[in-house]
Formats: sequence, C-alpha cells, structure tokens
Amino acid sequence: MATPIDVKPSAPLELVIGRIIDAPRRAVWRCWTEAELLKQWYCPKPWSVPEADLDVRPGGRFNTVFAGPDGERMENKGIWLESVPETRLVFTDFFTEGFVPQGEGFMTGYVELSDATRGGTRFVWGARHRTEAGMRQHEEMGFEAGWGAAAEQLEEAAKSLLSPALQD
Repeated sequence: MATPIDVKPSAPLELVIGRIIDAPRRAVWRCWTEAELLKQWYCPKPWSVPEADLDVRPGGRFNTVFAGPDGERMENKGIWLESVPETRLVFTDFFTEGFVPQGEGFMTGYVELSDATRGGTRFVWGARHRTEAGMRQHEEMGFEAGWGAAAEQLEEAAKSLLSPALQD
C-alpha cells in the first residue's frame, strides 16, 4: 500500500499529496511516461484511461481521455513543460503540443520522484491553479482522495514491472 507522507504546498493556489511507492523510481517513472502503463493507473477506478498519447519532452503532447462507468468521456489535452528523467515532470493544459495556447486551462501539475529513505520511491504530486475558484473546484472534485486512489494504482502498476520478464 502506498504510504502517505506529509507534504505542504510550496506555492499559493497549490494542492499537493505525497506517498512512498513500494517500487523503484525507474518503474514509477515508466508508469508516468509510457502511454500503455499510464492507462493502467492514471484515473481512479471505476473511471479508466482508454487513450493516452504522450511525447515526453518540453512542448510535447500529454493527451489523455478519461472514461466514466456511465459512458462519460473527458478529453484532456496538454503538454509537458519539463522532463528530468526519473526525477521531475511538469505539465499543463494551458497549452497544446508545441506551446499553442488553449482556452483558460485548469492547472499546471508536477511530479517529483526521489529515492525513499527505506527503499521505494518518494512521490510528490502537486497541482497549481490560476485562481482560487479553480483550486477549490479541484478540491471538490476529490483531489486528495482521487490522487490517493490513483497512487495505489500507480504502485500496483510499478510493481508489475518488477517481474524479470517485463524489465528492459
């Protein structure tokens, strides 16, 4: 089970959670940066991610589709702003591929990965919002519970990569 850790927002209008994931950092990184792996965990069940199109480099695509149990479909188009292998990812929906502006945007998200003191990966996920209303909306959507559930699914996906047959 992904173990919660205490993390505090580092910027105004930021939501953040932290977990210790019982899997190596390389496996957690792969789950974030390989479309087929991201689809396994990125949205809390009973929702799913049937589509993911990733080009993990600054300005590259970070497009996903969330599907709900009652036929709901939510398209998410964005880009990666920063990619430091096995350490940090920053992404946003304020732009589409190639830094093309789109609408109002909802948030800029980041992921920070480091080695945990007693093994595994220290995982911090944050979301920075343009407005107080946007941040509150994200909280009301279930930011903490939803990303907590997704972190459990992330841990499961990352652990699945530990089988020698599945490693690169």
